[in-house]
Amino acid sequence: MTRDDASEHSDRPTGRTRRAVLAAGTVGLAGLAGCSALSGGDGGGNGTTTGTETGTMTGTETTGNATNGTAQQGNAATGEALPIEEYRGSGPLVQQRPSLSGTSIQDLPPLSGELTIYLGGGEGGLYTNLISLLERTYPDFEPRTRLAPTSQLANTIIQETSAGSSPADVFWSVDAGSLGVVAERNATVALPQRVVESVPQQFHPREDWVGVAGRARSVPYNTDQLDRSRIPEDVLAFTNANVLQGNMGWAPSYGAFQAFVTAMRLLTSRGRTKRWLNGMQEQGIRTFPDEFLVSNAVADGEITAGFANHYYALRVQAARPNAPIDLAFTEGGPGALINVSGAEIIEGTQRRQLATNFIHHLLTIEAQEFFATRAFGYPMIPGVPPVGGLPTIDELQPPQLDLARLSNLQPTLRLMREVGVL
Repeated sequence: MTRDDASEHSDRPTGRTRRAVLAAGTVGLAGLAGCSALSGGDGGGNGTTTGTETGTMTGTETTGNATNGTAQQGNAATGEALPIEEYRGSGPLVQQRPSLSGTSIQDLPPLSGELTIYLGGGEGGLYTNLISLLERTYPDFEPRTRLAPTSQLANTIIQETSAGSSPADVFWSVDAGSLGVVAERNATVALPQRVVESVPQQFHPREDWVGVAGRARSVPYNTDQLDRSRIPEDVLAFTNANVLQGNMGWAPSYGAFQAFVTAMRLLTSRGRTKRWLNGMQEQGIRTFPDEFLVSNAVADGEITAGFANHYYALRVQAARPNAPIDLAFTEGGPGALINVSGAEIIEGTQRRQLATNFIHHLLTIEAQEFFATRAFGYPMIPGVPPVGGLPTIDELQPPQLDLARLSNLQPTLRLMREVGVL
Protein backbone atom coordinates (compact mmCIF):
# COMPACT_ATOMS: atom_id res chain seq x y z
CA MET A 1 0.00 0.00 0.00
CA THR A 2 1.45 3.35 -1.01
CA ARG A 3 0.36 6.93 -0.78
CA ASP A 4 0.36 9.47 -3.56
CA ASP A 5 3.42 11.66 -3.59
CA ALA A 6 2.63 14.38 -1.08
CA SER A 7 4.16 16.99 -3.35
CA GLU A 8 1.05 16.76 -5.47
CA HIS A 9 -1.03 18.30 -2.71
CA SER A 10 -1.08 22.06 -2.58
CA ASP A 11 -1.63 22.19 1.17
CA ARG A 12 1.54 20.31 2.00
CA PRO A 13 3.91 22.32 4.24
CA THR A 14 6.84 22.07 1.82
CA GLY A 15 10.18 22.41 3.62
CA ARG A 16 8.53 23.22 6.93
CA THR A 17 9.50 20.01 8.68
CA ARG A 18 13.16 20.26 7.78
CA ARG A 19 13.47 23.92 8.69
CA ALA A 20 11.57 23.54 11.95
CA VAL A 21 13.68 20.75 13.35
CA LEU A 22 16.96 22.29 12.33
CA ALA A 23 16.06 25.67 13.75
CA ALA A 24 15.41 24.00 17.11
CA GLY A 25 17.94 21.22 16.78
CA THR A 26 21.10 22.92 17.99
CA VAL A 27 19.66 23.76 21.39
CA GLY A 28 17.81 20.47 21.68
CA LEU A 29 20.69 18.21 20.74
CA ALA A 30 23.18 20.01 22.93
CA GLY A 31 20.83 19.46 25.84
CA LEU A 32 21.27 15.70 25.57
CA ALA A 33 24.71 15.67 27.17
CA GLY A 34 23.37 13.99 30.30
CA CYS A 35 21.13 11.49 28.55
CA SER A 36 23.33 8.91 26.86
CA ALA A 37 21.49 5.77 27.85
CA LEU A 38 21.24 4.21 24.41
CA SER A 39 24.07 1.73 24.11
CA GLY A 40 22.73 -0.75 21.59
CA GLY A 41 21.85 -0.68 17.93
CA ASP A 42 18.47 -0.05 16.42
CA GLY A 43 17.67 -3.64 15.72
CA GLY A 44 16.54 -2.97 12.21
CA GLY A 45 17.58 -6.39 11.00
CA ASN A 46 15.45 -9.50 10.77
CA GLY A 47 17.83 -12.34 10.35
CA THR A 48 19.33 -11.83 6.91
CA THR A 49 21.26 -8.64 7.49
CA THR A 50 25.02 -8.48 7.63
CA GLY A 51 25.18 -5.81 10.32
CA THR A 52 25.35 -6.40 14.05
CA GLU A 53 22.50 -4.45 15.54
CA THR A 54 20.38 -7.46 16.53
CA GLY A 55 22.95 -10.17 16.81
CA THR A 56 24.53 -9.47 20.17
CA MET A 57 22.23 -11.54 22.37
CA THR A 58 22.14 -15.33 22.34
CA GLY A 59 19.09 -16.57 24.16
CA THR A 60 19.70 -15.28 27.66
CA GLU A 61 16.78 -15.73 30.02
CA THR A 62 16.09 -13.61 33.07
CA THR A 63 13.48 -14.34 35.69
CA GLY A 64 11.96 -11.55 37.72
CA ASN A 65 13.55 -8.75 39.73
CA ALA A 66 16.23 -7.74 37.24
CA THR A 67 19.14 -5.83 38.71
CA ASN A 68 19.96 -3.07 36.28
CA GLY A 69 20.52 0.56 37.18
CA THR A 70 17.88 2.41 39.15
CA ALA A 71 15.43 -0.45 39.00
CA GLN A 72 16.44 -1.64 42.46
CA GLN A 73 16.08 1.72 44.17
CA GLY A 74 13.01 2.94 45.98
CA ASN A 75 10.09 1.12 47.56
CA ALA A 76 9.97 -2.00 45.41
CA ALA A 77 7.57 -3.83 47.70
CA THR A 78 4.90 -1.19 48.07
CA GLY A 79 3.22 -1.45 44.68
CA GLU A 80 2.87 2.31 44.53
CA ALA A 81 2.96 4.05 41.16
CA LEU A 82 6.36 5.54 40.45
CA PRO A 83 6.56 9.23 39.53
CA ILE A 84 7.20 10.12 35.89
CA GLU A 85 10.74 11.21 36.82
CA GLU A 86 11.64 7.56 37.42
CA TYR A 87 10.95 6.84 33.75
CA ARG A 88 12.47 10.02 32.36
CA GLY A 89 16.10 10.35 31.32
CA SER A 90 18.38 12.95 32.87
CA GLY A 91 20.05 16.06 31.50
CA PRO A 92 19.19 19.67 30.65
CA LEU A 93 16.83 18.80 27.80
CA VAL A 94 14.49 16.61 29.80
CA GLN A 95 14.20 19.24 32.49
CA GLN A 96 12.27 21.26 29.92
CA ARG A 97 9.81 18.50 29.05
CA PRO A 98 6.22 19.72 28.63
CA SER A 99 3.14 18.31 30.30
CA LEU A 100 2.25 14.87 28.97
CA SER A 101 -1.18 13.52 28.12
CA GLY A 102 -2.55 10.05 27.57
CA THR A 103 -3.22 6.90 29.53
CA SER A 104 -1.19 6.66 32.73
CA ILE A 105 -0.07 3.50 34.47
CA GLN A 106 -2.37 4.57 37.29
CA ASP A 107 -5.33 4.25 34.90
CA LEU A 108 -4.68 0.56 34.21
CA PRO A 109 -5.24 -2.62 36.22
CA PRO A 110 -2.15 -3.83 38.08
CA LEU A 111 0.19 -6.30 36.46
CA SER A 112 0.11 -9.55 38.43
CA GLY A 113 1.39 -13.04 37.77
CA GLU A 114 3.97 -14.70 35.57
CA LEU A 115 4.45 -13.47 32.00
CA THR A 116 6.93 -14.91 29.51
CA ILE A 117 8.30 -12.22 27.21
CA TYR A 118 10.43 -13.03 24.18
CA LEU A 119 12.46 -9.84 23.81
CA GLY A 120 14.15 -9.44 20.44
CA GLY A 121 17.04 -6.99 20.44
CA GLY A 122 16.26 -5.05 23.56
CA GLU A 123 17.93 -1.72 22.66
CA GLY A 124 21.13 -2.34 24.58
CA GLY A 125 19.37 -3.41 27.76
CA LEU A 126 17.06 -0.42 27.94
CA TYR A 127 13.91 -2.48 27.52
CA THR A 128 14.83 -4.74 30.42
CA ASN A 129 15.31 -1.58 32.48
CA LEU A 130 11.72 -0.62 31.70
CA ILE A 131 10.51 -4.07 32.71
CA SER A 132 12.37 -3.61 35.99
CA LEU A 133 10.55 -0.34 36.61
CA LEU A 134 7.26 -2.17 36.14
CA GLU A 135 8.42 -4.80 38.64
CA ARG A 136 9.06 -2.06 41.17
CA THR A 137 5.52 -0.84 40.73
CA TYR A 138 3.92 -4.29 40.84
CA PRO A 139 5.56 -6.68 43.35
CA ASP A 140 3.25 -9.50 42.19
CA PHE A 141 4.39 -9.15 38.57
CA GLU A 142 6.84 -11.90 37.60
CA PRO A 143 8.18 -11.36 34.07
CA ARG A 144 10.33 -14.10 32.55
CA THR A 145 12.33 -12.56 29.74
CA ARG A 146 14.09 -14.48 26.99
CA LEU A 147 16.62 -12.31 25.13
CA ALA A 148 17.83 -13.12 21.62
CA PRO A 149 18.07 -11.54 18.14
CA THR A 150 14.68 -10.69 16.67
CA SER A 151 14.90 -13.11 13.75
CA GLN A 152 15.89 -15.98 16.01
CA LEU A 153 12.93 -15.41 18.31
CA ALA A 154 10.50 -14.95 15.42
CA ASN A 155 11.58 -18.27 13.93
CA THR A 156 11.39 -19.93 17.34
CA ILE A 157 7.84 -18.71 17.91
CA ILE A 158 6.75 -19.92 14.47
CA GLN A 159 8.26 -23.35 15.11
CA GLU A 160 6.78 -23.59 18.60
CA THR A 161 3.27 -22.58 17.60
CA SER A 162 3.37 -24.87 14.58
CA ALA A 163 4.26 -27.73 16.92
CA GLY A 164 1.38 -26.94 19.25
CA SER A 165 2.14 -24.00 21.53
CA SER A 166 4.87 -21.54 22.49
CA PRO A 167 6.02 -20.74 26.03
CA ALA A 168 5.94 -17.08 24.96
CA ASP A 169 3.02 -14.92 26.01
CA VAL A 170 4.38 -11.73 24.39
CA PHE A 171 6.84 -11.10 21.57
CA TRP A 172 8.48 -7.68 21.93
CA SER A 173 10.67 -6.99 18.92
CA VAL A 174 12.83 -4.05 17.90
CA ASP A 175 11.65 -4.25 14.29
CA ALA A 176 8.23 -4.49 12.71
CA GLY A 177 9.34 -7.00 10.09
CA SER A 178 9.80 -9.77 12.65
CA LEU A 179 6.43 -8.97 14.21
CA GLY A 180 4.85 -9.19 10.78
CA VAL A 181 6.43 -12.55 10.00
CA VAL A 182 5.01 -14.06 13.19
CA ALA A 183 1.58 -12.53 12.57
CA GLU A 184 1.46 -13.79 9.00
CA ARG A 185 1.90 -17.34 10.30
CA ASN A 186 -1.27 -16.93 12.40
CA ALA A 187 0.81 -17.14 15.57
CA THR A 188 -0.73 -14.07 17.22
CA VAL A 189 -4.07 -12.90 18.57
CA ALA A 190 -5.69 -9.53 17.95
CA LEU A 191 -5.11 -6.65 20.34
CA PRO A 192 -8.19 -4.87 21.72
CA GLN A 193 -9.09 -1.51 20.23
CA ARG A 194 -8.70 0.19 23.61
CA VAL A 195 -5.00 -0.73 23.56
CA VAL A 196 -4.13 0.41 20.03
CA GLU A 197 -6.51 3.35 19.54
CA SER A 198 -3.97 6.00 20.59
CA VAL A 199 -1.36 4.78 18.07
CA PRO A 200 -1.39 5.89 14.40
CA GLN A 201 -2.97 3.25 12.18
CA GLN A 202 0.20 2.59 10.20
CA PHE A 203 1.90 1.39 13.38
CA HIS A 204 -0.79 -1.23 14.05
CA PRO A 205 -1.97 -2.05 10.52
CA ARG A 206 -3.87 -5.25 11.35
CA GLU A 207 -4.18 -4.95 15.13
CA ASP A 208 -2.23 -8.17 15.67
CA TRP A 209 0.80 -6.09 16.70
CA VAL A 210 1.37 -2.51 17.76
CA GLY A 211 4.36 -0.19 17.63
CA VAL A 212 5.68 1.14 20.93
CA ALA A 213 8.63 3.31 19.80
CA GLY A 214 9.81 4.63 16.43
CA ARG A 215 13.00 5.54 14.62
CA ALA A 216 13.07 7.87 11.65
CA ARG A 217 15.41 7.93 8.67
CA SER A 218 17.43 11.12 8.63
CA VAL A 219 20.40 12.93 7.13
CA PRO A 220 23.00 13.91 9.74
CA TYR A 221 25.16 16.72 8.36
CA ASN A 222 28.16 18.78 9.44
CA THR A 223 27.05 22.32 10.19
CA ASP A 224 30.55 23.72 9.57
CA GLN A 225 30.67 22.31 6.06
CA LEU A 226 27.11 22.45 4.75
CA ASP A 227 24.13 24.77 4.90
CA ARG A 228 20.92 22.83 5.41
CA SER A 229 19.25 24.65 2.51
CA ARG A 230 21.48 22.70 0.13
CA ILE A 231 20.27 19.30 1.31
CA PRO A 232 17.68 17.81 -1.10
CA GLU A 233 14.17 17.40 0.23
CA ASP A 234 13.67 14.13 -1.69
CA VAL A 235 16.00 11.22 -0.94
CA LEU A 236 15.86 10.18 -4.59
CA ALA A 237 17.44 13.53 -5.54
CA PHE A 238 20.68 12.84 -3.65
CA THR A 239 22.17 11.21 -6.74
CA ASN A 240 22.21 14.66 -8.39
CA ALA A 241 23.39 16.70 -5.39
CA ASN A 242 26.76 17.99 -6.61
CA VAL A 243 27.50 19.65 -3.28
CA LEU A 244 27.58 16.20 -1.66
CA GLN A 245 29.69 14.42 -4.26
CA GLY A 246 32.40 12.43 -2.53
CA ASN A 247 31.25 13.72 0.85
CA MET A 248 28.53 11.31 1.98
CA GLY A 249 28.47 8.08 3.96
CA TRP A 250 26.17 5.09 4.40
CA ALA A 251 26.19 1.67 6.11
CA PRO A 252 24.73 -0.80 3.58
CA SER A 253 25.42 -3.87 5.76
CA TYR A 254 23.30 -2.38 8.55
CA GLY A 255 19.77 -3.68 9.03
CA ALA A 256 18.23 -0.23 9.32
CA PHE A 257 19.68 0.79 5.97
CA GLN A 258 18.52 -2.44 4.35
CA ALA A 259 15.00 -1.82 5.65
CA PHE A 260 15.15 1.66 4.10
CA VAL A 261 16.22 0.22 0.73
CA THR A 262 13.45 -2.37 1.03
CA ALA A 263 10.96 0.45 1.56
CA MET A 264 12.32 2.21 -1.52
CA ARG A 265 11.91 -0.95 -3.58
CA LEU A 266 8.34 -1.44 -2.36
CA LEU A 267 7.30 2.20 -2.74
CA THR A 268 8.93 2.83 -6.12
CA SER A 269 10.27 -0.16 -8.04
CA ARG A 270 13.25 -2.44 -8.23
CA GLY A 271 14.56 -0.57 -11.25
CA ARG A 272 14.25 2.85 -9.61
CA THR A 273 15.99 1.55 -6.49
CA LYS A 274 18.79 0.05 -8.57
CA ARG A 275 19.35 3.38 -10.31
CA TRP A 276 19.48 5.15 -6.95
CA LEU A 277 22.03 2.72 -5.52
CA ASN A 278 24.18 3.01 -8.63
CA GLY A 279 23.82 6.79 -8.62
CA MET A 280 24.96 7.07 -5.03
CA GLN A 281 28.00 4.94 -5.82
CA GLU A 282 28.78 7.21 -8.75
CA GLN A 283 28.57 10.09 -6.28
CA GLY A 284 31.48 8.51 -4.41
CA ILE A 285 29.57 7.69 -1.25
CA ARG A 286 31.72 6.09 1.47
CA THR A 287 30.86 2.89 3.32
CA PHE A 288 30.88 2.49 7.11
CA PRO A 289 30.14 -0.54 9.32
CA ASP A 290 27.16 1.04 11.08
CA GLU A 291 25.14 4.23 11.28
CA PHE A 292 26.59 5.47 14.53
CA LEU A 293 29.97 5.55 12.81
CA VAL A 294 28.39 7.40 9.88
CA SER A 295 27.09 10.04 12.28
CA ASN A 296 30.38 10.21 14.14
CA ALA A 297 32.26 10.73 10.87
CA VAL A 298 29.91 13.60 10.07
CA ALA A 299 30.69 15.23 13.41
CA ASP A 300 34.43 14.75 12.81
CA GLY A 301 34.22 16.43 9.40
CA GLU A 302 35.41 13.24 7.73
CA ILE A 303 32.26 13.39 5.59
CA THR A 304 29.75 16.18 5.13
CA ALA A 305 26.53 14.18 5.46
CA GLY A 306 25.19 10.65 5.62
CA PHE A 307 22.17 8.38 5.89
CA ALA A 308 21.27 7.16 9.40
CA ASN A 309 18.48 6.65 11.89
CA HIS A 310 17.73 9.87 13.71
CA TYR A 311 18.97 8.99 17.17
CA TYR A 312 22.58 8.36 16.21
CA ALA A 313 23.20 12.09 15.87
CA LEU A 314 21.64 12.49 19.31
CA ARG A 315 24.07 9.95 20.68
CA VAL A 316 27.00 11.82 19.16
CA GLN A 317 25.80 15.06 20.67
CA ALA A 318 25.21 13.35 24.00
CA ALA A 319 28.89 12.48 24.15
CA ARG A 320 30.17 15.62 22.36
CA PRO A 321 27.83 18.56 22.99
CA ASN A 322 29.84 20.94 20.81
CA ALA A 323 30.12 18.63 17.82
CA PRO A 324 29.06 20.40 14.57
CA ILE A 325 26.29 17.95 13.70
CA ASP A 326 22.60 18.45 13.07
CA LEU A 327 19.76 16.56 11.43
CA ALA A 328 17.83 17.06 8.23
CA PHE A 329 14.79 15.03 7.20
CA THR A 330 13.63 14.37 3.67
CA GLU A 331 9.93 14.64 2.94
CA GLY A 332 7.65 11.76 2.04
CA GLY A 333 8.66 8.56 0.29
CA PRO A 334 11.22 6.03 1.53
CA GLY A 335 13.50 8.73 2.93
CA ALA A 336 10.82 9.56 5.50
CA LEU A 337 10.42 5.97 6.67
CA ILE A 338 9.67 5.45 10.35
CA ASN A 339 10.26 1.90 11.54
CA VAL A 340 9.15 0.76 14.98
CA SER A 341 9.76 -1.63 17.78
CA GLY A 342 6.53 -3.25 18.86
CA ALA A 343 4.78 -6.06 20.65
CA GLU A 344 2.22 -8.78 19.98
CA ILE A 345 0.41 -11.51 21.92
CA ILE A 346 1.28 -15.08 20.99
CA GLU A 347 -1.46 -17.53 20.02
CA GLY A 348 -2.14 -20.16 22.66
CA THR A 349 -1.15 -18.08 25.66
CA GLN A 350 -2.98 -18.88 28.87
CA ARG A 351 -2.29 -15.35 30.09
CA ARG A 352 -3.97 -13.29 27.41
CA GLN A 353 -5.43 -10.73 29.80
CA LEU A 354 -2.07 -10.12 31.48
CA ALA A 355 -0.31 -9.99 28.11
CA THR A 356 -2.82 -7.41 26.88
CA ASN A 357 -2.38 -5.34 30.02
CA PHE A 358 1.42 -5.49 29.70
CA ILE A 359 1.36 -4.19 26.12
CA HIS A 360 -1.07 -1.48 27.19
CA HIS A 361 1.50 -0.45 29.82
CA LEU A 362 4.07 0.02 27.05
CA LEU A 363 1.79 2.68 25.57
CA THR A 364 1.28 4.67 28.78
CA ILE A 365 2.73 8.14 29.16
CA GLU A 366 5.31 6.76 31.59
CA ALA A 367 6.65 4.12 29.19
CA GLN A 368 6.46 6.46 26.21
CA GLU A 369 8.45 9.08 28.13
CA PHE A 370 11.00 6.35 28.86
CA PHE A 371 11.36 5.57 25.14
CA ALA A 372 11.58 9.26 24.25
CA THR A 373 14.09 10.44 26.84
CA ARG A 374 16.21 7.36 27.45
CA ALA A 375 16.24 5.67 24.04
CA PHE A 376 15.75 8.87 21.98
CA GLY A 377 12.97 7.03 20.12
CA TYR A 378 9.79 8.44 18.67
CA PRO A 379 6.84 8.03 21.06
CA MET A 380 3.81 6.36 19.52
CA ILE A 381 1.16 8.41 21.32
CA PRO A 382 0.49 12.07 20.46
CA GLY A 383 0.53 13.27 24.08
CA VAL A 384 4.27 12.55 24.47
CA PRO A 385 6.54 14.63 22.19
CA PRO A 386 9.95 13.52 20.90
CA VAL A 387 13.13 15.08 22.28
CA GLY A 388 15.70 17.40 20.79
CA GLY A 389 13.48 19.68 18.73
CA LEU A 390 12.60 16.74 16.49
CA PRO A 391 9.56 17.07 14.23
CA THR A 392 6.50 15.07 15.13
CA ILE A 393 5.54 11.96 13.20
CA ASP A 394 2.78 13.92 11.45
CA GLU A 395 5.27 16.56 10.35
CA LEU A 396 7.61 13.94 8.94
CA GLN A 397 4.80 12.57 6.74
CA PRO A 398 6.12 8.98 6.59
CA PRO A 399 5.01 6.85 3.63
CA GLN A 400 1.88 4.76 4.01
CA LEU A 401 3.65 1.42 4.00
CA ASP A 402 2.68 -1.69 5.95
CA LEU A 403 5.87 -2.04 8.00
CA ALA A 404 5.41 -5.80 8.19
CA ARG A 405 6.32 -5.87 4.48
CA LEU A 406 9.86 -4.85 5.43
CA SER A 407 10.41 -8.51 6.28
CA ASN A 408 10.57 -9.11 2.51
CA LEU A 409 14.30 -8.52 2.62
CA GLN A 410 15.81 -11.16 0.34
CA PRO A 411 15.02 -9.32 -2.93
CA THR A 412 16.70 -6.24 -1.44
CA LEU A 413 19.84 -8.14 -0.50
CA ARG A 414 20.04 -9.69 -3.96
CA LEU A 415 19.73 -6.24 -5.52
CA MET A 416 22.37 -4.72 -3.25
CA ARG A 417 24.77 -7.55 -4.07
CA GLU A 418 24.02 -7.19 -7.77
CA VAL A 419 25.08 -3.54 -7.82
CA GLY A 420 28.09 -4.16 -5.60
CA VAL A 421 26.87 -2.37 -2.49
CA LEU A 422 27.22 -5.54 -0.41
